[in-house]
Amino acid sequence: MTVQALGPSWLDPDYLIQTFGLIGILVIVFAESGLLIGFFLPGDSLLFTAGLLVATDQYLHYPLWLVCTLVVISAILGDQAGYLFGRKVGPALFRRPDSRLFKQENVEKAHEFFEKHGPKSLVLARFVPIVRTFTPIIAGVSHMRYRSFLTFNFIGGLLWGAGVTLLGALLGQVAAVRENIEAMLVGIVLLSVTPIAIEYLRARKRKSREREQAADAAPAPAPGQQPPSTGAPTDDGGQRGRHARR
Repeated sequence: MTVQALGPSWLDPDYLIQTFGLIGILVIVFAESGLLIGFFLPGDSLLFTAGLLVATDQYLHYPLWLVCTLVVISAILGDQAGYLFGRKVGPALFRRPDSRLFKQENVEKAHEFFEKHGPKSLVLARFVPIVRTFTPIIAGVSHMRYRSFLTFNFIGGLLWGAGVTLLGALLGQVAAVRENIEAMLVGIVLLSVTPIAIEYLRARKRKSREREQAADAAPAPAPGQQPPSTGAPTDDGGQRGRHARR
């Protein structure tokens, strides 16, 4: 089973699980949940593959309940680390220059997502790649009430960590899924990035509409104001000519 079509071989969920096992899964889930360097990791496809491998007893010879529990704990702790980092760093995060692994636009997208959805963004962001990494950090920067953060962090970690893993275990028992696992993982990746694509198209449409509104709102010439000269003779000019001839 291979999913190298999704990216570099070292990001192949099957490769990662075979190489690093359950510990590797937990580290990746922790990093992608709240560390700046974890935004590119394959969280959704990794959890789906983990559930599938547990269900088929390949590479991961652990009870499904144990894998789900540990994944949820790692996801919650990752968000916790992101929140504390955001509170400590604060506004300096928005002034950090771009680098090879850090893009300011990712922070801005997460900030817009958090402002739009409020505390529930901690749950929704779990299912949106990149955004799920930066949202808990933005929550810390915004000094979100810690009790509210813990509540939504727990709900999001449970729904995403256990939900995607259980989905993989459930569908992994279907022969058609096992035989077409690469297509399934490609579908998961495409589904997970759909919200980003939709938001991008909405942003482009919104900017286009704002430009049109700005053009429509441009001030019209004041009453009695002469329009710009086009070089054509005017009535006044004609009258002056007739007076001159007289």
